Amino acid sequence: MTVVSIAVVGIVAVLLAVSLKGMKGEYGTFLVLAAGFFIFFYGVGKLSTILDTMKEIQSYIKINSVYLSTLVKMIGITYIAEFASGICKDAGYGAVGTQIEIFGKLSVLAVSMPILLALIETLQVFLS
Repeated sequence: MTVVSIAVVGIVAVLLAVSLKGMKGEYGTFLVLAAGFFIFFYGVGKLSTILDTMKEIQSYIKINSVYLSTLVKMIGITYIAEFASGICKDAGYGAVGTQIEIFGKLSVLAVSMPILLALIETLQVFLS
């Protein structure tokens, strides 16, 4: 599937959910939720391509594997937090969605701290 196909799936799900909203609002929410999970798991399926490419880049440049694994963690945290936040906001629980976004940002910051420390150590070596 291409981006166009995924966009069509999303648009069709939203249009159907809007039409169901007049009859049974919760069915529309379930339909959008199902479409969201479909798109989410399709996106996770693309992860193997990304990981293979990152391994190839690592073989060319000789980057420490900690940096690449941290990058993958940060991408995963961001993707899951945005997905969960969007679902909460679509269901009418914007406050919970915002809290998930804040927690995701804090988690990314926490995961990136070892890289920040390594950068500071490298700068300290250059300045000494």
